[in-house]
Amino acid sequence: MVSGKAASVKKPERIIVGISGASGIIYGIRILELLRSTRLEAHLVISQAAEMTLAYETGLKTAAVKKLADVNYPVRDIGAAIASGSYATIGMVIAPCSIRTLSEIATGVTSSLLTRAGDVVLKEKRRLVLMVRESPLHSGHLRNMAALSDMGAVIAPPVPAFYTRPETVDDIVTQTAARMLAHFGIEVEALRHWDEFRK
Repeated sequence: MVSGKAASVKKPERIIVGISGASGIIYGIRILELLRSTRLEAHLVISQAAEMTLAYETGLKTAAVKKLADVNYPVRDIGAAIASGSYATIGMVIAPCSIRTLSEIATGVTSSLLTRAGDVVLKEKRRLVLMVRESPLHSGHLRNMAALSDMGAVIAPPVPAFYTRPETVDDIVTQTAARMLAHFGIEVEALRHWDEFRK
């Protein structure tokens, strides 16, 4: 029986982090590291191709990356909580986002939990940020990006912000990862603002 009083609905405090097999896996890792300083639960799904990229690009093991998240899901678990729109989240960031991942979400023909979760975020009108990691781009790639943008996704390639005067690659990675979180209204201490550098 529903009471006459309006029930208070708690705002979702979960964010999905997807990591695909594109180069630049450090971005996804840094996002997970930055999220540890926030109130949000990080729900991670990492593709099999990403696990291969992890071995090529870092000295980390998959288990170490998974420990950075609060909840982990096998990429083949289509019945996982994040595959359902009834499971409340503030949205999803895929970093890096391969063209295959982007294309599956754009068409709605999803083959894994990674792309299904992205599709669900879109259909529920939640924030989907895709850190597309590919260059150069042909017209098919661009059409899929335009289609996703029309559906409400944020297409956010990892473009360095040199006004911050980075001294290391790590500085660039951190600023870029922090900018991805800013799309969700999440401001981490590591984020440098343009106003800091204006004269």
